[in-house]
Amino acid sequence: MQQNNGLDKSQIISFAVLCLVLFGFMFYFQNKQSQEEQIKAEQQKTEQVKNAVKPSQANNINPNVTPNAIQTANLSNKELKVEFNSLGGQVSKVELAEYKAYDHKTDKADLPLYLITKNNSNYGFQFKDKTGKVVNTKDLVFSPTLNGNAVTMTANYNGAVIQFIYTLLPKYTLDFKVRTQGLAKITSDNKADFIWDYNVRNLEKGRAQEQSHSEFSYAFNNYEDYDYDGRATMEEEKETLNWIGVKQQFFASVIESKTGFTQSKGNQETIEEGEYLKKLNYEGFVQMTGSELNQDFTWYFMPLDLPLLKSYDKNFDEILPLGWSFIGAMNRYFFIPMYNIIADWGITAGWVIFLMTIIVKLILSPIMYKQHKLSAMMRVIRPEIDEVNAKLKDADPMKKQQATMEVYRKAGVNQMAGCLPALVQIPIFYALFRFFPNFIDLRGQGFWFAKDLTAYDDLIKLPFKVPFLGDHLSVFAIACTIVILIYTIMTSGNMQQPQQEGMPNMKVLMYIFPITFLFFLNTSASGLSWYYFVSNAINIIIILVIKYLILDEKKIHAQIQANKEKPKTEGKFQKRMREMMEKAQEQQKYQEQQKNKKK
Repeated sequence: MQQNNGLDKSQIISFAVLCLVLFGFMFYFQNKQSQEEQIKAEQQKTEQVKNAVKPSQANNINPNVTPNAIQTANLSNKELKVEFNSLGGQVSKVELAEYKAYDHKTDKADLPLYLITKNNSNYGFQFKDKTGKVVNTKDLVFSPTLNGNAVTMTANYNGAVIQFIYTLLPKYTLDFKVRTQGLAKITSDNKADFIWDYNVRNLEKGRAQEQSHSEFSYAFNNYEDYDYDGRATMEEEKETLNWIGVKQQFFASVIESKTGFTQSKGNQETIEEGEYLKKLNYEGFVQMTGSELNQDFTWYFMPLDLPLLKSYDKNFDEILPLGWSFIGAMNRYFFIPMYNIIADWGITAGWVIFLMTIIVKLILSPIMYKQHKLSAMMRVIRPEIDEVNAKLKDADPMKKQQATMEVYRKAGVNQMAGCLPALVQIPIFYALFRFFPNFIDLRGQGFWFAKDLTAYDDLIKLPFKVPFLGDHLSVFAIACTIVILIYTIMTSGNMQQPQQEGMPNMKVLMYIFPITFLFFLNTSASGLSWYYFVSNAINIIIILVIKYLILDEKKIHAQIQANKEKPKTEGKFQKRMREMMEKAQEQQKYQEQQKNKKK
């Protein structure tokens, strides 16, 4: 019995040449890309200097503000440390006391975690006075008064009193009340424009990954509906937003309005290098009653921890991007509970993922068994397929394909059944793609050489940047690529070569896939690479066990012969395929007849 379980020499040479061309292309354009990145970085630094909001710049807006007039006040509890600045009466610093930020200099998560600091957040209310002059609370100087866990910021403007009252509460919550008195004497507006500028700080190791997770998040329709926006512009002029927030990979800054924000719009732009990832600007209106601004708000500076988010009952759990519909449900009700149960045994995160992989494999084992049994059946009937191909060597490709399908039909082999495991794997892969970089319990959890399973491992650092790879090689990603390649070689032996000219060689494409997977995994969460390394290593073991210990090819051959004796009923799919082939064959004959007539 002739078998083909690997690559022939021509395929190895083709594969090697393709890889050399691919990497040659990358290195050829490396210098050009580096120069472009340097120019872009210089432009970005210049832009950041222009756009940075500093007290000195604020003084240019309001020349009456002097450095001595600027005061600060502080509130703190076990979760938050909050600083308030008298210029604009704003929150000027927010530290999450129980978390640390990643330090790129030391390659450790040992920095204080500030969501707001160095004027990266700037907000205020804007309206017009009766002369048409624009008044913005950002430019006013407030006087702070501390009282227990509350601070009252008071400002006077042409006889009107404006107060911002902040009260620090548990669960990462800062109550924020706005009260005015006498404002109706200087304005006739019935709404105020809330303007919030926010620069997202780089807190995690994987910059590109954290950048892609930074975006606007908001709820509307009385907290029932949720949406997010990662585009350059955001427009929600028809909806009344219950809250608007800036979501990062593991944290969020959110402001809630008890009466809602109307005519909301915003924009965001990516910052390529430096301390900040993105620059976001938001604008929405809040109602004024009798030209007085008396509104209740709440600030939330919170980690994206699922139980915590659910406890607010404000649809905050939707901020956590675990996936839509079935994908999100799989993460919420299967992967996260399974991780928590295993982690409660006291083992490290890496081994928790290892055990999770085994459990998933056990659940999928019946499907995998059918897949490998199908592979064994295809190996057994391979000589018959080769015989058909030899007999119809010079025949029409469509006729050859029909004859091949007839052999499969008589043997009781359903080729489409081999697609089922792949289809099952797709939602699992996407769920895990969402799970590993967003599950805060994995943040900062190291395993072997990976210091954080939610970011890439960079044990191998490169002296230059490679397009799509970066300046490092992830060991977990390389290991995962190798085992996927081995698994592909072991399972591609039964794949038929294309019978028609011009059709791509599927085997070669399958061997290229693991290489392309390396580019994806190299900058992804190392926990994902570790999971798929274990998963594919188990696949290889399962194949060997099934092939040498479980499946008996002699029995399979006997079963196939018995299947041939049974009367066959043509299924709907097989009937449709046969009709399509017959139709294509008739069309081909018609075209040939027309050509002969012309000749």
